[in-house]
Amino acid sequence: MEPQQHDAAPAAGRPERTSRHRLAKLGVALTLVLGGAGVALPTAQASPDTGAVPTAVRAAADNPYERGPDPTERSIEALRGPYAVSEDRVSSLSVTGFGGGTIYYPTTTSDGTFGAVAISPGFTADQSSMAWLGPRLASQGFVVFTIDTLTRMDQPAGRGDQLLAALDYLTQRSSVRNRIDSGRLAVMGHSMGGGGSLEAAKDRPSLKAAIPLTPWNLDKTWREITVPTFIVGADGDSIAPVSSHAEPFYESLPSSTDRAYMELNNATHFAPNTSNTEIAKYSISWLKRFVDDDTRYEQFLCPLPRPSLAIEEFRGNCPH
Repeated sequence: MEPQQHDAAPAAGRPERTSRHRLAKLGVALTLVLGGAGVALPTAQASPDTGAVPTAVRAAADNPYERGPDPTERSIEALRGPYAVSEDRVSSLSVTGFGGGTIYYPTTTSDGTFGAVAISPGFTADQSSMAWLGPRLASQGFVVFTIDTLTRMDQPAGRGDQLLAALDYLTQRSSVRNRIDSGRLAVMGHSMGGGGSLEAAKDRPSLKAAIPLTPWNLDKTWREITVPTFIVGADGDSIAPVSSHAEPFYESLPSSTDRAYMELNNATHFAPNTSNTEIAKYSISWLKRFVDDDTRYEQFLCPLPRPSLAIEEFRGNCPH
């Protein structure tokens, strides 16, 4: 996170307490004037000890996109979040530009619209290889589309185009389009689908987040990307070794871009194909922070997570 800015020191001969006294008097005057005029005044204030504003007030005043209760380590590691989830199968015959898939979405309509994420499988795989992420992410407050590609042999650039086509279908034609905020979209993908998510982020900078999982791509430099990007590698990946894929991808991202890199410990290229706590908890945190602009989740991204039995290393610039 960027250092906090501090106000300049009071001018000589004008002690800070004098300024505070004048502001207090002004506040009293405004209260009398507005109160007398019948104007309702807000009663919630920041705590004098911590500066914290009550959650309900903060959500209403600062961020209309917050969804769900205050997060905890336990809540982002759970197999399911606070939302009940429904799903809708989309036939390849009813879409163009990609191969259909499954939409997972929060059942409720009382919380307003949700951000959405499209997820691509890897080389020779179909959507079933990423199905575990569908209800897990959707139950945290997202519309999730695990897609099939046009062919199982599609390369990263094609998969990137298909991820964008899937997002366009979600927001324009799908049965859940009215549940989605079309200005808050993201992409994920595994292997060549991970390389495809980089391609999509390059091609559509309006995306709010990209999460390549053990990504593969012949292009090693991504200086064009401004989309907040979280890359996951695996120390035992022999198909897309981190030294020639995930690490150079991450290092090539501009330092001005919100970025993070997590390398899984004792993991292979196929770690994203089965339920994985680290992938889930940090993907949820990344999507919440950048798709929902929900700063309650910064605590899980900054300070950077430390190496553990599950994490070989974690790099990043704390969210700007």
